Amino acid sequence: MRVGVIGAGVMGKNHVRVLSELRSVDEVLVCDLNRDAAVQTAADVGATVAPTLEGLLDGVDAVSICVPTPHHLAVAERVASAGVPMLVEKPVCASLAEGERLLESVPRGLVAGVGQIERFNPVVGEVARLVSHPLYVEMKRHNPASSRIEGTSVVEDLMIHDIDILANVLFPGVSCRISAAGDSDICSALFAMGACHAHISASRRSSKKIRSLYIEEEGLTIEGDFMTQEVYVYRKPDRYSSNGGRYVQENIIEKLLVNRVEPLRVELQAFLAAVSGGPAFPVTLAEGVENLRIADAIRAAL
Repeated sequence: MRVGVIGAGVMGKNHVRVLSELRSVDEVLVCDLNRDAAVQTAADVGATVAPTLEGLLDGVDAVSICVPTPHHLAVAERVASAGVPMLVEKPVCASLAEGERLLESVPRGLVAGVGQIERFNPVVGEVARLVSHPLYVEMKRHNPASSRIEGTSVVEDLMIHDIDILANVLFPGVSCRISAAGDSDICSALFAMGACHAHISASRRSSKKIRSLYIEEEGLTIEGDFMTQEVYVYRKPDRYSSNGGRYVQENIIEKLLVNRVEPLRVELQAFLAAVSGGPAFPVTLAEGVENLRIADAIRAAL
């Protein structure tokens, strides 16, 4: 299989690196308006530089779209018109209107997905297996400032990951009420989903990088770390006592054995498997557009 990567920025380089290591990929082609960046990225792993987007699309079986978000729609529409399967990095487009336009322009049957990388983090799978009736959910995604992020607020840049997990993994199909506070770099959103309240926060001004998940149910509490890929489960205590006037409880604490992986590798393997006729890619364009719809509601509530 020959796979193209459009865009040689930070994410594009990561896609090229991982694709070049996959057994199912015979050749990786790279295209970027900055030819020097494309040449350097290709040279690092022995990939091939495509001089033009049209030239790349003529010779590949699938592509990753890793250009800056404001250019997602224009590039994705050209890829769709060429009939080439595509994986579009998150957020799928710069606005809800653009996302809906792209959804309408993709031919029926064409493999097209969104690169919501955290969906492929093993922590998400473990938590989804454990959770049944959550009462409270909290997710934090905080980053130091980055000069490479342009054209998006913290909602589409960082919070979109946890929006995706909330809407498509923990509460698929559940309607919610949303309130929010913040600005373009720091945002906090509260979701009311039936009996459950979910709070997610994102920041691009933190001095500490945080990727955490916390869920409470009637009989257990779950703590997860997306970076270390660790999950702890606190079972409801069987014994309560009083010691010297202090309340004491004995919890059963489990550290789950999580098979640590590189989520991007799992994501790209799933995408190429879908292109080859395997299981459908799990993150659809429609889900990517719905994530934008929720992001719009959060921004409107600020």
